[in-house]
Amino acid sequence: MSSRSKTAFRAALVQMRAGRSVERNVADAVSLINEAADRGADYVQTPECTTLMELDQARLMAETKPEDGNVALAAFIDAARKRKIWLHIGSMAVKVGERRLANRTYVIAPDGAIAARYDKIHMFDVDLGGGESYSESVNYQAGPSAIIAELPWGRLGLTICYDLRFPALHRALAKAGAKFITAPAAFTRTTGEAHWHTLLKARAIETGAYILAADQGGRHENGRETFGHSLIISPWGEVLAEAGVDPEVVVADIDGAYVDQVRRKLPSLTHDRDFDVVVANSKAPSLVHGS
Repeated sequence: MSSRSKTAFRAALVQMRAGRSVERNVADAVSLINEAADRGADYVQTPECTTLMELDQARLMAETKPEDGNVALAAFIDAARKRKIWLHIGSMAVKVGERRLANRTYVIAPDGAIAARYDKIHMFDVDLGGGESYSESVNYQAGPSAIIAELPWGRLGLTICYDLRFPALHRALAKAGAKFITAPAAFTRTTGEAHWHTLLKARAIETGAYILAADQGGRHENGRETFGHSLIISPWGEVLAEAGVDPEVVVADIDGAYVDQVRRKLPSLTHDRDFDVVVANSKAPSLVHGS
């Protein structure tokens, strides 16, 4: 690990184009993780679906293993330990029942210990038109809790892909002390072209936090097409690093002290007010309540 200040570190995002072979995907990921470490990264993040991009349900179930004895997870633990980095596996499918999976993040410490697990809360059940639809909840069970990992430089709030569209989650993480919020993703090309940059910048600005978002990119073996453009965004909404579409590593230097500066300037996290939503000209106020 590098000798930076107590609040500063170098973050790296690993952009991938995962296929249908877990073994090959793990090998590709570890190669890129090593490249990130060679470039001085203290923290390395991979995208959602690091170990497998699979649309066929039978094959997905057959290729996905429980956490205990998971060969892919063991390889990532070994990589973190060997390179003495904080390794954040953006997500991998993990079997949690006979026919149920979790879309799970792992934050692995430099000593190989699993510092945090997070199961994706919001399921990607959408119909984008043109024959492109996804039903994540058919195979995956939603996580019950928001999770924060304690890093040496500050708290890291964990989210995955579709969670990006739920600002209340990000605000809750920030109010719980997260200075860095993650968004590892396998964002579709269709939604990425329209919304990726806008949503990530909005979440950074709203929370006054760094946003770290490693994405899948390009046309995958299973026919799915993802957007790429992995991004690191500052608490002020500035793009600090951006990938293209192909697999690569991007890095940026991060300083948690800058989060404190931004939040002092714009302390919106302390300005919440309770309110009711009233429909004008209605006989009775709505029961919707906000904060």
